[in-house]
Amino acid sequence: MLTIICDSPGTLSTVDRPKPTRGEGEVLVRLRRVGVCGTDLHIFTGNQPYLSYPRVIGHELSGIVEEVPVASHLTPGDTVSIIPYISCGHCSACRKGKTNCCRNIGVLGVHRDGGMTEYLSLPERFVLKAEGLTVDQAAMVEFLAIGAHAVARANVQPDQKVLVVGAGPIGMAVAIFARLDGAEVTFLDGRADRLDFAATHLGAAHTVLLGDGDQQTLSEITNGDFFDAVFDATGNPKAMERGFGFVGHGGTYVFVSIVSSDISFSDPEFHKRETSLLGSRNATVEDFERVMEAMRAGEVPEALITHRMMLAEVPERFAGLTDPAAGVVKAMIEI
Repeated sequence: MLTIICDSPGTLSTVDRPKPTRGEGEVLVRLRRVGVCGTDLHIFTGNQPYLSYPRVIGHELSGIVEEVPVASHLTPGDTVSIIPYISCGHCSACRKGKTNCCRNIGVLGVHRDGGMTEYLSLPERFVLKAEGLTVDQAAMVEFLAIGAHAVARANVQPDQKVLVVGAGPIGMAVAIFARLDGAEVTFLDGRADRLDFAATHLGAAHTVLLGDGDQQTLSEITNGDFFDAVFDATGNPKAMERGFGFVGHGGTYVFVSIVSSDISFSDPEFHKRETSLLGSRNATVEDFERVMEAMRAGEVPEALITHRMMLAEVPERFAGLTDPAAGVVKAMIEI
């Protein structure tokens, strides 16, 4: 089967691997779509803290069931979405239901080989029936679930003012589910094209271009109160540190980003606001189910997919996705 490997930063190659044999308790899935995530781009550029090379990347996955175990809830031919966070099921986090931060987690495409290939055989609990969704939609569930999980972590309430810093796909996912929870969403980003997209397709109440005077603008939007919840989706340490200043008194700050860096902040300012600081990692089955429900209700814009390529084209075309001028929001690889 055709497989794409990231041999080292900046280098992708095509190999032919044997089709996997379904293991006991596993589901054999013929993959159909792979969404390209910021994590994939970071792996390609050599800026991902949890990865060793070579690696088959790709973790935003959908496919069609080919083989199932006895008494499975799945049937050959089902469209499915893949949960790529392979959790152990028995560590302290898993016992609390927090499989998203399992102590022994193995994320497809990061800790273990992922989905830029034609088939995967996976334990059944990580294969979700995506009834009523297209294979495109089913491949978008994972990154949207990260946004849904972050919003749930912050316990966003109706009429709250939410700031999303970073208008990439994860920031957009946060905005979609914050709005569904009734919040008024503002974006801060350095790319005008991303801000225009957020205003046009995501219903952002305000968009603010990063630069001189941006903090004053954010203050004016909130009548000086700043925000009930701030979500950082930049992957930039300086942005993450600066974001503490955008949190209103009694507010919540959520790090959706992860960086290979220490983050520092002013303790007096942190205490003055009684800020709640949260990390948000991956997503749970419940988040996946919430996203699929929102998709079936037509609450997720199809316009998020802006670029496409075939699996065989990946080594030649993948680098182009890193160019801001390309205007990529979500690229989809077809298999």
